[in-house]
Amino acid sequence: MRVVLSGGGTGGHVYPALSVLEEVSREEPDSSFLYIGTTTGLERGIVAKAHPDLRFEAVEITGFRRKLSFDNVRTVVRFMKAAGHSRMLLRDFRPDIVVGTGGYVCGPVVYAAARLGIPTLIHEQNAIPGLTNKFLSRYADTVAVSFRGSEKNFPSARHAVYTGNPRATTVAYANSFNGIRSLGLKKGDKLVLVVGGSRGAKAINEAMIGLASRLSRTPGVYYLFVTGEPYYEETLARVQELIGPLPERLKMRPYLHNMHEVLAATSLIVNRAGASFLAEITALGIPSILIPSPNVTNHHQEANARWLEKEEAAILLAEKELSGERLAREIEAIMGNPAKRRRMAENSRKIGESESASLFYREMVRLIR
Repeated sequence: MRVVLSGGGTGGHVYPALSVLEEVSREEPDSSFLYIGTTTGLERGIVAKAHPDLRFEAVEITGFRRKLSFDNVRTVVRFMKAAGHSRMLLRDFRPDIVVGTGGYVCGPVVYAAARLGIPTLIHEQNAIPGLTNKFLSRYADTVAVSFRGSEKNFPSARHAVYTGNPRATTVAYANSFNGIRSLGLKKGDKLVLVVGGSRGAKAINEAMIGLASRLSRTPGVYYLFVTGEPYYEETLARVQELIGPLPERLKMRPYLHNMHEVLAATSLIVNRAGASFLAEITALGIPSILIPSPNVTNHHQEANARWLEKEEAAILLAEKELSGERLAREIEAIMGNPAKRRRMAENSRKIGESESASLFYREMVRLIR
């Protein structure tokens, strides 16, 4: 199978694409891949780290503003140029199928593929679809969704199908021993992971700082703070100023390249409510405290989080209510109550889709045939 993958901007768009690559490679080892992204998002670095030999090409594109703006005129010009560049790359590579997993870059790539008559499959990770996928749903052969029942959000789609998020399959089979060992911990240690997404989140980092002085309230529990690379030095310095040298029970990292393995060893996660992360934690059955970003389109992270909250797999905490003290109380209420944590874990696992990548691959094969 010859596959073009496109997804960019954040890790939440890139990692599902790489999970598709891994599933196709398992099923058809002789497959060839081309990744089309941008130079400004995280995709080039993530792809190079995960698959150094994977061919990567970049096109220039920006997103539309929701308000009327002259910037949108320039965006249309960039879109048409990027579509032309994508068309050239597609003709050269001659893929059997083009897969888009989110981000502005998918727009010109999938659009160009549809115009060339190449089978196309786009993936919507959120409960509420983004502008790019809404636009592409009129051209793509299939829209795959992560949340059961959200197919109805694509009334213009030729075909919409539930597959879950392919990233769930990657983490479902991750090695928890490698994850715990990479942190210098041992099997059976309870780990609370606090992370603000692939780029980090200032509000969550501020809460981390306040939480650092309250770790004694959860004896026997280890903590890992993942700050995001832009915030690491400042956050580490402020934590050390507050509590001195980091205690054995607290680890801090700017970023985790083995996030799936660490997740497999995690007892409780505090995070934003990006769809890719939610797919991962439900595949593993991890209880969560979710702090949706208030700065995303259509408040889709809040919709994602409410889905888990409704299933009693997560606690939803609004960013405006977030503080070190509040976060410490919420963590203590879960980690200090094993029955509650087990119940949340069971509910999380029930709504996970660990075979998502396989479902996605089957739809790819159907479209090609």
